[in-house]
Amino acid sequence: MTAAAGRHAGKVAVVTGGGSGIGAASARRLSREGASVVVADVDGEAAARVARELPGPAAPVAADVSTVAGVDAYVDAAVERFGRIDLHHLNAGVLGTMAPLPDVDPADFDHVIAVNLRGPFLGLRAAFRRYREQESGGAIVVTASISSLRGAADQLPYQTSKHGVLGLVRGAAMYGGPRGVRVNAVAPGLIPTAIFGDRLAGVEQRGGTVPMRRVGTADEIAGVVAFLLGEDASYITGEVVSADGGAFMVNTVTRSGGSGAWTPQD
Repeated sequence: MTAAAGRHAGKVAVVTGGGSGIGAASARRLSREGASVVVADVDGEAAARVARELPGPAAPVAADVSTVAGVDAYVDAAVERFGRIDLHHLNAGVLGTMAPLPDVDPADFDHVIAVNLRGPFLGLRAAFRRYREQESGGAIVVTASISSLRGAADQLPYQTSKHGVLGLVRGAAMYGGPRGVRVNAVAPGLIPTAIFGDRLAGVEQRGGTVPMRRVGTADEIAGVVAFLLGEDASYITGEVVSADGGAFMVNTVTRSGGSGAWTPQD
C-alpha cells in the first residue's frame, strides 16, 4: 500500500451528499485511503448503496443537511458507530432554478440557499462542536464551485449560495486555525453528475471551451478533497482550490482567451 493509499488510515470521515456524484467519489477515495466513512445523503437508499460498495468500514445515514436534525443525525451516527469524527467533506448541494432574475421564485431561491449555504453552516458548526468535545483538531473541506468565483446570469440562486460558501470557509478557517482545525474549499468546474439532470448534454459540450478542452470527473475532484483533508496539506487553510480544467484563468475578452475556441487550432 502506498503512502497516499493509507494516508487516512485510522481516521473517521463524514461525507454529505455522499449518495452520488462528487460525494460518492469522495467517499470511495477516502475509504480506499483507510478512513471509516459515514455516507450522509437526503436519499437514504443511495447512501446505503454507496456505503455497501466501500472497501472499508462505512455507515449510511439519511439526512437533510439543511436542518439541525439532519446534521445531528449524521454526527450522532458517526460517533455511535466509530466513536469520533476527524474529517468532514461538506458536499451536499442542489443546482436549483435557471430562471432569469425577474422570474426566480423566492421559494426556489430559499431552497437552494437552505441546502447549499445553511447546510455547510450547520455542518461547520457541528464539526467544531464535535472537535471541542473530542478536544481534537481536524480537517474540513466544503464543496464550492466555479460559480463561487465568477458571475453568470442563468443560475442566480446557486451562484449566490456558492459565493456565500467562501465566506463560511474563510471565517471558519480563521476560527479554526488556533484550534488545530483546517478548513478549505474545492471549486469544481464542469463535472457531469446527476445534479445537472437533463442539462448534462450541455455540460459536456461546454467542456470543450476550457483550456483542457474537456469536462472533469467526480474522481478528479475526490482526489483534491483527499489531499486537502490529509497531512500533505497540513499548512493549507482558508484556501479555495479550483479544479476546473483551467476555466477560472480564462480571459473571455481576448481573442485567444478560450471562450468559444473549440479546437486548439483556433
